Amino acid sequence: MSIVLSLTGLVVGCSPSNLPGQPLTLNSRYTDEQPGLSGNGRFIAFVSDRNGSRQIVMYDLQQQRFIDLPRLNRPNAIAENPSLSYTGRYIAYIASDMGTPAIELYDRVTTRPQVLTMGYRGWIRHPSISPDGRYIVFETSRRGQWDVEVFDRGSNIELDIPDGTPVFPP
Repeated sequence: MSIVLSLTGLVVGCSPSNLPGQPLTLNSRYTDEQPGLSGNGRFIAFVSDRNGSRQIVMYDLQQQRFIDLPRLNRPNAIAENPSLSYTGRYIAYIASDMGTPAIELYDRVTTRPQVLTMGYRGWIRHPSISPDGRYIVFETSRRGQWDVEVFDRGSNIELDIPDGTPVFPP
């Protein structure tokens, strides 16, 4: 009986999230791709398979540690092409559920993702968020060719700006 318990403990102890030697730094033996750098140069978000499935992860270059992103990665969705606002508060990315890509926005303060292109006609790819988090540009095939569109989140959003930085126009 004690042998069974020992083997069970060994199997549980080697789950993908806590394998011995699991990298806590960049450039591991896992596939890491599609990096996005925050405007202040502190954070990197990228797609990685280091946790057993493709997902967006975020790394703090200053503190040299990964940042928890609760609710960003859904089990049945593929997330790609992360883009960060100035302080990394907002992450714009592509999420595909059942083969339909959508641009989503994750707010690290509220820890909630928001679909920005629900019901959008045409394919979309490569979102890029402005440093203040208000605008997101992306490629779209809505007209039968690849074009660039700008999504304006509006003037009533909380901008991602460093403390004390003036906002123009006032």
